[in-house]
Amino acid sequence: MEVFIIKILVAYYSHSGNTRQIAEIIQKAVGGTLFEIEPKAAYPVAYNTVVEQAKKEIKARMRPALKLLPDVSEYDAVIIGTPNWWSTAAPPVMTFLEGRDLSSKQVTFFCTHGGGGQGHIFKDMSAACPDSKMLKGIEFYGDGGRSAQAMVSDWLRQINLLN
Repeated sequence: MEVFIIKILVAYYSHSGNTRQIAEIIQKAVGGTLFEIEPKAAYPVAYNTVVEQAKKEIKARMRPALKLLPDVSEYDAVIIGTPNWWSTAAPPVMTFLEGRDLSSKQVTFFCTHGGGGQGHIFKDMSAACPDSKMLKGIEFYGDGGRSAQAMVSDWLRQINLLN
């Protein structure tokens, strides 16, 4: 029986830390490479200030410059995480997606939210990588709480990224 090793990149943007926590759980489960998507100019820490900046960027469809972009060519699958910012992905995540050739890759998404669900995040992110093999995404309220580990494991099994 032939065994195939799938190389997985887990890329995420996190402002509050919730998306980072889920990304770390996913990375530990799949053994992939963890990559933090970081804008060159960090977002403000103060909640109201970041809210105003992000709203303006989303409305203007801005794509902030990133500090670093990984070479995705060596990966078979890419898992991308974002917080829900006004029903869509955080602008740095869209910069990441639009700047990478993810065709021929298995791609899936996860999002964290404070009650807004997935909004149109997965639709927006899928549109940014139309030639990829899209796998079912998942959403987490906050950091996923006590059930985060089980939710991640179940989801990864469903999409065949975890045995």
